[in-house]
Amino acid sequence: MSNHEKGTVQPNKQQLLNRLKRIEGQVRGVHKMIDEDKYCVDILHQITAIQSAMNKVSLALMEDHTHHCVANAIKEGNKDEAIQELMDVMKRMVK
Repeated sequence: MSNHEKGTVQPNKQQLLNRLKRIEGQVRGVHKMIDEDKYCVDILHQITAIQSAMNKVSLALMEDHTHHCVANAIKEGNKDEAIQELMDVMKRMVK
């Protein structure tokens, strides 16, 4: 099974969805600000807030993944594969 076919139940699903809804609202707000020719610095502040919020979602998912998927893979003897997958994701996150 490829990594894209793996699935899991998100333990904090509702919290993540709520955060993403707020982020969607922020993105719509930036769209409106650009459409209304608002001050560039104000738009950039909003974009920074969106990026920060997305980072928090990413870190929450990473924490859940580590505590559940990686921990289970280690228990099942798939330590090296799980750690490599985790490191690959972390490398992409910090680019």
